[in-house]
Amino acid sequence: MSYVVGLKCRECGRRYPEAGVHVCEECFGPLEVEYDYAKMRGQITRESIAAGPHSLWRYAALLPVDFTLGPPRTGLYSGMTPLRRARNLERVLDVAELYIKDDAANYPTWSYKERVVSVAIQKAIELGYRTVACASTGNLANSLSAHAAEAGLNAYVLIPHDLEHAKVIGSLIYGPQVVRIDGNYDDVNRLCSEIADRYHWAIVNVNLRPFYTEGAKTYGYEIAEQLGWKLPRHTVVPTAGGTLLPKIHKAYSELVELGLVDAQEARIYSAQAAGCSPVVEALKSGRDTILPQKPHTIAKSISIGNPADGYSVLDVLRRTGGWGETASDPEIHEAVQLLARTEGIWTEPAGGTTLAAAIKLIAQGRIPRDESICVCITGNGYKTVESLDGQLKMPEVIPARMDAFAQLVERRGVTPEQMSTAPRWMTDNMM
Repeated sequence: MSYVVGLKCRECGRRYPEAGVHVCEECFGPLEVEYDYAKMRGQITRESIAAGPHSLWRYAALLPVDFTLGPPRTGLYSGMTPLRRARNLERVLDVAELYIKDDAANYPTWSYKERVVSVAIQKAIELGYRTVACASTGNLANSLSAHAAEAGLNAYVLIPHDLEHAKVIGSLIYGPQVVRIDGNYDDVNRLCSEIADRYHWAIVNVNLRPFYTEGAKTYGYEIAEQLGWKLPRHTVVPTAGGTLLPKIHKAYSELVELGLVDAQEARIYSAQAAGCSPVVEALKSGRDTILPQKPHTIAKSISIGNPADGYSVLDVLRRTGGWGETASDPEIHEAVQLLARTEGIWTEPAGGTTLAAAIKLIAQGRIPRDESICVCITGNGYKTVESLDGQLKMPEVIPARMDAFAQLVERRGVTPEQMSTAPRWMTDNMM
């Protein structure tokens, strides 16, 4: 059953029925989904969740969907991504307990966007839409295109003109209408707001935003369940439009309210690229006002200069006692390669941003070395190959002869005996 009461303005509290609206008519505040938590208590249990499917729909009772109207049409294999104990990285960073929540492995398009898109498309179907659309920096476009194809809906995706080639192809292959805009994400998003007013389309991150953002809660639910129904003391999250971080906090809070996890201090931290850091800049300046920025960074998937939910991010950082940090492009490159070398995870630059920020927060003492840490990886590096141009040297070609191989080994200065010892990163301490 659905426990949704309706929509409620975050600012003035005015209530609305479930519909494709996202802004309050009275104060222009953002609308949020409201639930009846009293009815949930005792009905949603660890056991009832465990009995659900091995996908994000195991948390359906905590989401704004109503399966009494029919089973889900998409997202059947999305979610339940690995929460990996990063023991090699623990050694490098000299920390006691480090986890990687790896949505680079999220099916079918390898990013956290499968979560928000699954919920938004299911809601679009419930509300009678036949066309879904989005403004995207790439990952959302890929996910919406794939899920719309599976659900049998028409799809439009609007993207900035300079996205990574693989992300453009990663949308086109599913057959949506792809529109490239001469501008950055903020330009694309403004156009989508106008489109939402003119066409009867479900633009998932505009008029369906209240439902769309709720899908991000499943990231936090999974972290807690995979930790044995515990919350990590410290969670580091990339910030783009500001959807994910507040919803992880909401997920943690809901689990506490429903008695599924014990209440404990769970600090949350924001990671942004130095070339696009409006939220962290406001945090460090002590301001409530977030000043828009023009993005200039390799971390294109989080290059949103005017984040829609930036104020919510600031609020969560301050209420949980967390903080925010930035990473330069060289630091992002270094972190991407470090994660790959130590844990075998290739993340896009957004994930490198998050790890680089976490490393800084640990070095600053803001995150203690002896407490549990979760680093959120939200996208796959295979879609951003060009971000590593010039960073990795292509190997030379040699003949298929033993003497040529022996000469190559000698030139590289690595003997067979050295290859039998631990990799260098296991003896080097970055901290």
